[in-house]
Amino acid sequence: MLNLSIVLEDSARRFPDRDALVLGDRRLTYAEVDATANRVANLLVAKGIRPGDRVLVLCPNLPDFVAVYFGILKTGAVVVPVNTLLKARELEYHLRDSGAVAFFCFAGTPDLHSGDEGRAAFDAVPECRDLFVIGNPADPAEQLGTHIAEQPADSPGVLSPETEVAVILYTSGTTGQPKGAQLSHSNLLLNAMASMRLLDVTTTTHDTHLLALPLFHSFGSTVQMNAGFAAGATLVLMPRFDPKTALHLMLANDVTVFAGVPTMYWALLNALDETIDVERLRATLRMAVSGGSALPVQILADFQTRFGIGILEGYGLSETSPVATFNQPGRPNKAGSIGEPVWGVEVALIDPDWSEIDGIDTVGEIAVRGHNVMVGYLNKPEATAEVMRDGWFRTGDLGTRDADGLYYIVDRAKDMIIRGGLNVYPREVEEVLITHPEVSLVAVIGVPDDESGEEIKAVVVRAAGSTMTEADLVAWSKEAMAAYKYPRIVQFVDAMPMTSTGKILKRELT
Repeated sequence: MLNLSIVLEDSARRFPDRDALVLGDRRLTYAEVDATANRVANLLVAKGIRPGDRVLVLCPNLPDFVAVYFGILKTGAVVVPVNTLLKARELEYHLRDSGAVAFFCFAGTPDLHSGDEGRAAFDAVPECRDLFVIGNPADPAEQLGTHIAEQPADSPGVLSPETEVAVILYTSGTTGQPKGAQLSHSNLLLNAMASMRLLDVTTTTHDTHLLALPLFHSFGSTVQMNAGFAAGATLVLMPRFDPKTALHLMLANDVTVFAGVPTMYWALLNALDETIDVERLRATLRMAVSGGSALPVQILADFQTRFGIGILEGYGLSETSPVATFNQPGRPNKAGSIGEPVWGVEVALIDPDWSEIDGIDTVGEIAVRGHNVMVGYLNKPEATAEVMRDGWFRTGDLGTRDADGLYYIVDRAKDMIIRGGLNVYPREVEEVLITHPEVSLVAVIGVPDDESGEEIKAVVVRAAGSTMTEADLVAWSKEAMAAYKYPRIVQFVDAMPMTSTGKILKRELT
């Protein structure tokens, strides 16, 4: 019996008076966070929540999210965290598909109408019995403390087999409806412990993380919240990422660890100005981690120049808890590599028939096997069977392996462009284009073409002050890469469409 909530409970015993969470001027110790989670758990037990029941959570990076997350786990129930930007129709789908019997919903802000959207969804799903609206500072009835005020601060003491489902993470649903990846206590706990090792934590380390990644996403919840709590770290919460605010929070809190997706690093670099003491940042920041999508080599190089440290890139998916590979601290790393398999995990390159592909620098689909692979998709045995076989999970990502055993992402299999019968990997083209001094950010997509089947299109955010034209960039590209690879079409935009986790939404680019 091993419940994921042990990462909080153990640190609350070891470091009861250490700050666990920081939000603005508010600081909560480990003892306080654990006691609040216990009260949430006792509230749920009083409401009839049983082990295995599912509880939906819609909340930004606030102490409420953390208390509710661990409170649900302490009852043996299953946490179903969802994106804070979902609308009522989408939330209704998640409530129905997950079979949630309770729903913790953030009241919202003038810019985020989650309370209204959540209540509309709840009203449409009678099977969901309880709605707890939380996070409204103007209304005591919609504050977590009011809901749990009468509950004891002791743990309810519910035991959970480590193989039971702890969290259901919904995939992005780029094709069809989102699927719920079921992750066990063992999946998440072992991945958190592996992440703690990758963050180079020792028995004397007391890190301070800036937690700008959304906690409803596996990257933020596993690599920073769960691994951070396991190590007794202090987490500085950022409800909404803004690069200038992030830099000031890093300075104000002597942040030692930052984790982000590539567009966050791009934004941090572009936000540096005379108000930011870069030398102080260089003195305190010891670890920078990237994941979520491929990190352009140019951004990695620019960050190392300005901040004095490299960015360790890893790779994983919601279905792998998420970390599958990582560049190891203290070892030589190669620019562009996602590293090697983490402890307890195997990685292989396979063809469409599941046969392993041998050879150095040969492209294949990345497959993962180990303690991190999900139990399966909720209520979707056919979809599970399509991606899982003999313990292996096929990711849909194309990659290569070099002679040193390090892996590299080539692209998503679905994103590959076939131009005139030749395969073109968008990431390869993007890596070249971003080296142009007047290209700030770029995404490459394929568009239908009568002659070539697909034509290559670059969507570009120009650097400040740039007057570069489409013809200029096409001509430059023609000299910089092979004839079948360079983009014939260029579109300039002021900003890229992005997910709430900072990934570029290529499906919205046409």
